[in-house]
Amino acid sequence: MRFSVTLDRDEDGIWVVECPSIPGCVSQGQTKQEALENIKDAISACLQVRAERGMPLTVETYQVEVVA
Repeated sequence: MRFSVTLDRDEDGIWVVECPSIPGCVSQGQTKQEALENIKDAISACLQVRAERGMPLTVETYQVEVVA
């Protein structure tokens, strides 16, 4: 499965990565690569927990266009 993730740096320089289609699925790393590797483990764990609890595996995500 493929998932979109967001990647941002916090105030301490730590890379924080989140999977918007799985509520609460967040990880981090000292480098971008480490954060991206860590989110793969987090996604797997989140999917397993959601499946065990009978929850939908993901929520719907859409892209919208906003004129600023």
